[in-house]
Amino acid sequence: MGFDLKSHINLHFHLKHVFQFLFFLVGFSLGLIMCFYVKTFSLVNPTTPNPPPSFPAPSPSSLLAPPIVVLSPPPTPPPSILVLSIPRNGSSSEGSSVISLEEHKSLLHNMSDEELFWRSSMVPRMLEVSDKTAPRKVAFMFLTAGPLPLVDLWEKFFEGHHGFYSIYVHSHPSYVHEMPPTSVFYGRRIPSQAVYWGTASMVDAERRLLANALLDISNQRFVLLSDSCIPLFNFTTVYNHLITSNLSFISSFDDPRKLGRGRYNPKMWPMINITNWRKGSQWFEVHRELALSIVSDTKYYPIFKNYCLPPCYMDEHYIPTLVNMVQPEWNHNRSITWVDWSKGGPHPGKFGWNHINDEFLNRIRFESTCANNSSSICFLFARKFLPNTLEPLLRVTPLLLGIGP
Repeated sequence: MGFDLKSHINLHFHLKHVFQFLFFLVGFSLGLIMCFYVKTFSLVNPTTPNPPPSFPAPSPSSLLAPPIVVLSPPPTPPPSILVLSIPRNGSSSEGSSVISLEEHKSLLHNMSDEELFWRSSMVPRMLEVSDKTAPRKVAFMFLTAGPLPLVDLWEKFFEGHHGFYSIYVHSHPSYVHEMPPTSVFYGRRIPSQAVYWGTASMVDAERRLLANALLDISNQRFVLLSDSCIPLFNFTTVYNHLITSNLSFISSFDDPRKLGRGRYNPKMWPMINITNWRKGSQWFEVHRELALSIVSDTKYYPIFKNYCLPPCYMDEHYIPTLVNMVQPEWNHNRSITWVDWSKGGPHPGKFGWNHINDEFLNRIRFESTCANNSSSICFLFARKFLPNTLEPLLRVTPLLLGIGP
């Protein structure tokens, strides 16, 4: 009797464990099936929200470059999209290039020149070929002591071509006047320092303008202008002439006279030989590769700053000599800014309101000759035009810009 009770207890114990194992197996199987079903449902269900976007890994330059401290308010929401193209017939019209009209953003920052030059040299050299939505831009860099007296003419020049240009203004730091928000020049002043004629401060300002413009990867051409410059053609003509060129426009020539080679300081040798020495106008136009070379130069700039002192004027020799030494094959060796040296003297001729007429302007536009020119156009800009020329220039805008006044 005792033997039968013990067998019954053992049998009950084994059956209990069998049922527990079967229950666990069934539950585990149901759990796997439910997990697979939920995962599949989340992948194919069209009503499921999109997963968070994945961001690309930062580029090496963004990891190395220090952050920019911007003194402007946070950016506003993206503006509307405008369809715009730059045709070759001299007027803007609708086309296939989709661009975004950026809100005016302040260019102010607290970087030193050294940090600015270093950071700008870290920006990629060319736009990605696959980036079809971002048009290449021309950076117009104005070097001025104060106001731009011919600003109304430039407003008409830029009108209707948003997205294809950038503007940068280097004025004296004491000049505090700001353009109205409706102006294309609003918020386009960069952090500046005082500039003195005939000194290295002139070159510093030029490099400062280049460095700020290089921070925008869309800028592919860079033209230096003064407050007395005027455009000789409409925006489309200027834009196409520059964007389609593979070379830069820098006046660089060997002047054997006292005003040329006579300014060479033998203390520059052996880094800079007199056979490398060049002279030229400071009013240049360069492509992005050459602009980066100018901004990132730490080899020749200190030599010029130490030994090119009056009567050696650094703004007439530094960039022409630098380009001749490092990248001469990238240069047309001429300027695209017309100026009148026919009267002689250390400064070019000036023009007032009585000079402005169709005959005078067309003579500059079409009858000028220049070396190494493969185009019918020799100059795109001209200087020195006095403030009182604004009114007559606005009257001839149909001639200059192909638009009504």
